[in-house]
Amino acid sequence: MLLSAYLQGLALSAGLIIAIGAQNAFVLRQGLRREHVFVVATICFVSDALLIALGCGGFGALVQAHPPLVTAVRWIGAAFLIVYGLRSVRAALQTQVLQPGSEPPLARGRAVAAALALTWLNPHVYLDTVLLVGGLAGRYETAPRSAFAIGAATVSGLWFYGLAYGAAWLAPLFRKPVTWRLLDLVIAATMWAIAAGLLLRG
Repeated sequence: MLLSAYLQGLALSAGLIIAIGAQNAFVLRQGLRREHVFVVATICFVSDALLIALGCGGFGALVQAHPPLVTAVRWIGAAFLIVYGLRSVRAALQTQVLQPGSEPPLARGRAVAAALALTWLNPHVYLDTVLLVGGLAGRYETAPRSAFAIGAATVSGLWFYGLAYGAAWLAPLFRKPVTWRLLDLVIAATMWAIAAGLLLRG
């Protein structure tokens, strides 16, 4: 039973996390630039694990019982993603900062702040990680529920560290300014698509 719960948590988390999103795009970009890679990956992983624990501990059911809170999270998150998308478009238009190494390094404090914001202000964290994972974990008794949560957190750790450090393998592609431009445009389109989905959902 414990193994089954662990594997189900692992599979569910993999389906939710392995997609282009605000967190993943930022982690990928920092990995490509080789700036504060460990710090950024650790913030995303620890934050994700805490949110999984909150959801599996019953917070997901509590939030679902208060629809206005879900609505507020959705609108705030959509606004944040729209602004982040605009910043990515601006970066894509500034060709002088597209070459790796030509853009001033991002200060550690700003990298930490961005990682925290893209995690805790991301509505999908609450709508998916907390509500969905937490809701499904509610089917289990205490011990299997813990195994389910550990399985979900395992994927989170493997994904964020793998993405952050694996990005270095893509570095040759990003020696061309056009590749950075395309990445920034994809990030912008992704942020706006997520924001549109959130606004249209309710």
